[in-house]
Amino acid sequence: MNEENYNLIVIGSGAAGIISAIVAAREGKKVLLLEKLSNIASKLKATGGGRCNLTNTLSNEDFMVRFGREGRFMQDALNLFDHRELIQFLDEIGVETHAPDGFRIFPTSHSSVTIISALQKEMQRLNVEVICGQRVERLLMTGEHITGVKTQTDIYEAPNVIVATGGLGYPVLGAEGDGYNLADELGHKVTDLSPAMMPLNTKEDWVEHCRADTIAKVELRVDIKKHKKLRAKGDLIFTKRGIRGPVVLDFAREVTPLLKKYGEVPLLLNLTKGKNEEEIKTHLKEQHQKDPQQTIVELVSTLLPVPLATEICKLAGLDLELTYKKLEGGQRAKLISLLAWTPLTVSGHDGFKMAMITRGGVSLKEIEPKTMQSKLITGLYFCGEVMNLDGPCGGYNLQWSFASGFLAGKLL
Repeated sequence: MNEENYNLIVIGSGAAGIISAIVAAREGKKVLLLEKLSNIASKLKATGGGRCNLTNTLSNEDFMVRFGREGRFMQDALNLFDHRELIQFLDEIGVETHAPDGFRIFPTSHSSVTIISALQKEMQRLNVEVICGQRVERLLMTGEHITGVKTQTDIYEAPNVIVATGGLGYPVLGAEGDGYNLADELGHKVTDLSPAMMPLNTKEDWVEHCRADTIAKVELRVDIKKHKKLRAKGDLIFTKRGIRGPVVLDFAREVTPLLKKYGEVPLLLNLTKGKNEEEIKTHLKEQHQKDPQQTIVELVSTLLPVPLATEICKLAGLDLELTYKKLEGGQRAKLISLLAWTPLTVSGHDGFKMAMITRGGVSLKEIEPKTMQSKLITGLYFCGEVMNLDGPCGGYNLQWSFASGFLAGKLL
């Protein structure tokens, strides 16, 4: 047994774990941070392709809305530590930030290494003890109180433990669901877990012929009666096996749980920047009048890239060499309908190995939002992605990790 007397043990060295360790140490606590890998912050290093989109400039109210019905849970954490406080905190430890697009906030270096180096130096300054290569196998309790942790080699004692182990996404960076198992063993409910923020595979194979272009301002809708309210807008990219791009990464968090339930998820895509059937009909008539000799593919390519225009015309069953005037009324109607809403069926995905985040986690009903402490066990805290709360792309999930970690470290 380790003989040191710690006030706090933090499990996991992602954004939530590191900031909770720093804040607790600033409050005079003796802190031990345990990381199972050989280096800290592996997933943080990969965030945003290494550019590290830290947060964004939304108001707290709008920020919470983007997380859906559970978003209100983060109100206390954001009131204490929102994007403004995060920017100030980073400035204090020597990291300059900016928002080049007026929304997403990055370190000016556009390198996650800058963030990790500064956080590491701050932990060293505060004498936070960091031990890597230590996998926590069990949380220790006496009655309903935390007393420490057991690793594969030792026992460490402390009256407070923060579980900040992240989710299941990117297993190559150490994500194995450790925190879910630790919580479950102590009686906490863990909701269903699904991969999120990832590409999606489709049943249709025509998508592989449309890989050359990014389609801007696409709207996606789930075409299942009970879930018709699920929709998203953004840029989309077709792949050899399906779809990806910002809108797909965001929407995957809604689709992957439905795949578990239904096996396949039918979608409708508006690929024409929001044009409805009447607007598309008018556009095609006007373009045809300008050049009556255009083939139907050439005409549709005034709305879409040529490869995609070709595939839509094939879906409509059209002779690609015909002009618009020579199409029968039913053919025109079918083409216009497909241009307004193109059907596509999500048939699967590549699992957690391609997922940036996890949908699901430790039930929020069993966590006190004002402190991040367990409602079941005194001295046990949860932070970041291990909880059942996830948001879209754009710095949302990293801000939540920082905010929840700050709150737990500050108030424990």
